[in-house]
Amino acid sequence: MTGDEAMSVVTSGGPALIKARESSPDPAVRRRSRATTPQRIWALTITVAVLAMVLAAVVTQGITGVRGGLRDIGHRSGPQVVATSDAYFALNDMDAQVANVLLVGDERNLGVGRDKALGIYEQRRRQADADLQQAAAVGAGDPAAQRAIRTVLDALGRYEALTAQAILVDGDVHHVAGRPSPTALGLYRQATDLLKNQLLPAAAGLTEANSGALEHSYQAKHAQAVRTAVLTALTGAALIGVLIGLQIMLTRRFRRRFNPFLLLATLVTGMTLVAGVTTLTGAAGHLRAAKKDAFDSVLALSQARAVGYDANADESRYLVDPSRRPEYEQAFLAKTQQLAALPSVTTPAGYPTALRQAWNAYGADHTDIGWGGYLGTEFRNITFPGERDLAERTLSAFLTYQQDDSTMRALAGRGRLHDAIRFNTAYTPGNSNYDFDQYDKNLTALIDLNRSHFATSIRAGEKDLSGWSLIPWAVALGVAGIAFAGVRPRLAEYR
Repeated sequence: MTGDEAMSVVTSGGPALIKARESSPDPAVRRRSRATTPQRIWALTITVAVLAMVLAAVVTQGITGVRGGLRDIGHRSGPQVVATSDAYFALNDMDAQVANVLLVGDERNLGVGRDKALGIYEQRRRQADADLQQAAAVGAGDPAAQRAIRTVLDALGRYEALTAQAILVDGDVHHVAGRPSPTALGLYRQATDLLKNQLLPAAAGLTEANSGALEHSYQAKHAQAVRTAVLTALTGAALIGVLIGLQIMLTRRFRRRFNPFLLLATLVTGMTLVAGVTTLTGAAGHLRAAKKDAFDSVLALSQARAVGYDANADESRYLVDPSRRPEYEQAFLAKTQQLAALPSVTTPAGYPTALRQAWNAYGADHTDIGWGGYLGTEFRNITFPGERDLAERTLSAFLTYQQDDSTMRALAGRGRLHDAIRFNTAYTPGNSNYDFDQYDKNLTALIDLNRSHFATSIRAGEKDLSGWSLIPWAVALGVAGIAFAGVRPRLAEYR
């Protein structure tokens, strides 16, 4: 028998042909025929085991990355960003309440009232302290964040000392509304300058640094999840291909229809492949929903709330410190533009009309969002049921508040300081602080809606990933073991 004939027998025969190969007159052919098939079976079986382990490593790496992203956004960087942004809001309202204390003077029935303003001040002071402590606790492992928080806390201590002195001096000197003593006003100026020049920039810088790090982490983890899903699909397809190839080889060599063990290994691999890719893409979807759909809105709206309180404080500063009125008027406009930017507007008086026009255009076409700023960011990221309605109510209330600002400045400009103070600080319907409070309540509800979906997405992602630290490796070992069990009887025929 020639070498080609012997090889033909090897490739087409089964166990019944072993004797025919052994009876070949050519010893070299007999050695090749007895060695080639087992070697090929072993090679394919080892390839199955290696690919199964590679698949497990790929899936585990992707799961670990997405889980880390969810943990970072949901339990570390995300809460830290929200805490520092919330502290920024509390600091601004503290300053507004100090200005209100100086504004109302000895008046007991004018606007907010001294006692209520002091009560709100104390509430915001505790809130700012708690927010900064939370940010410090969450960022305990980040030295840069700890240094930044210490800077804020040091500045906050000095600010609180100055405001306490201003309030104490103001309480010792009787004065009419809107005319605090020069000493109290001087102390307040030092406090608000410290707030604007050191405390708020440090808090804002901390928020921006944390949000930037969070964005970078999200981009990296989301991209890793997508890449891993693709690599999982390719590796799993390769493993299934090798299993099918091994099945075909055994069928041809041993004249059996199929090997049940290899069929089981193929089915297990296919199910794991589908489950792994689905889990990775689903987790990536939860990660995106948490960060892009929910948290980006939470961040923009939280910053809007902080800046809104800063603008509201500028109104009280405008009334309490006449020598700085031009400065505070421009500061109010600048912060208004941060909230809902209308670049063509150059004065506070012109802003309400321009916003009304943009609002009417939006009413006719919801894709026509003619304002930018934080509220513009939110309107371009409306995702969840009920979110549009809340966003529209928020902007409508903001427009009412802007119209109130024009009324307050008109009263002050006509020398009606007493009426301007009452209108600016009162929380009763028809007054500026009432309308600002309505705006703030709608804004807070909008933040809470997005926070709720943020938390839901984080929980859903973490739930989907539970158990996946062990599943890929258990499947890999199982597939390798099943494959070996399937080829072992065939290999035994060559002993």
